[in-house]
Amino acid sequence: MSRKLLVGLLLLATAKVASAQDNVEITGDVVYGHKFGLALTFDVYKPKENPNGAGALFMVSGGWYSRWSPPEQRMSLFKPMIDKGFTVFAVRHGSSPKFSIPEAVEDVRRSVRFIRLHAKRFGIDPQRLGVFGASAGGHLSLMLGTASDKGNAESQDPVLRVSDRVQAVVAWVAPTDLRIMVWKAPNHLPAYDRYPALDLDLKRAKEVSPIVHVTPDDAPTLLVVGQKDELVPIKHSQDIHVAFESKKVISKLVVLPDAGHGFQGKDKDAAMQTLVDWFEKHLAE
Repeated sequence: MSRKLLVGLLLLATAKVASAQDNVEITGDVVYGHKFGLALTFDVYKPKENPNGAGALFMVSGGWYSRWSPPEQRMSLFKPMIDKGFTVFAVRHGSSPKFSIPEAVEDVRRSVRFIRLHAKRFGIDPQRLGVFGASAGGHLSLMLGTASDKGNAESQDPVLRVSDRVQAVVAWVAPTDLRIMVWKAPNHLPAYDRYPALDLDLKRAKEVSPIVHVTPDDAPTLLVVGQKDELVPIKHSQDIHVAFESKKVISKLVVLPDAGHGFQGKDKDAAMQTLVDWFEKHLAE
């Protein structure tokens, strides 16, 4: 590739990002809590035109690692939602290997409480919050959908007095039963040895397994999976979908026949379209 062509392509990509940003107000690194002297943060993407008043929290997590990146780099992922008027929050949690999965769950619970408490500041309805994520992010989304609470009215921390319940969930390729994934599980897949977060005993694994917490009052949940996923087999989503149905929870399972653990191209587009449709249906005013 010639230098001139490369420069041209880079300028075109920059122009596209700038154009997308013209329609959104980005606020980076909003602090929603602290732990061990460290700040817990999220980025906010608010549409400048026709916001619909609903908020969607994206769990920034893969393998329960949660990494910071410039907010602009996520614009292509969030654009379909922003174009429909959703305000998106990219939530980071205390990351593996320093912090465990139970600690990550508590972090994202706090993020929901904080956003609900400050809903007026973000221009959203506190009773119209959805959550979504992929893989570990999908797991955390499901934990919010199945294992949330009303808050602790006796807490001295005003954030902890607020409910962390969400009104809709979308989970892509999500682990749902960590009891068969942690290192102490006798038949866990060898690939899981690469993830320090899965160094949990079976008791703790049960506590953070969404399938254990399914109850009739859970949020409507969309599950999107790849038929060829070898890292988080489709059975995870199939089993929790059955559990949702048994408890009369609104749930839908979408299987992408040619997809693996990561969605690309037309599979990514299809997954995002189902996500937007789900949130429009269940977070409508």
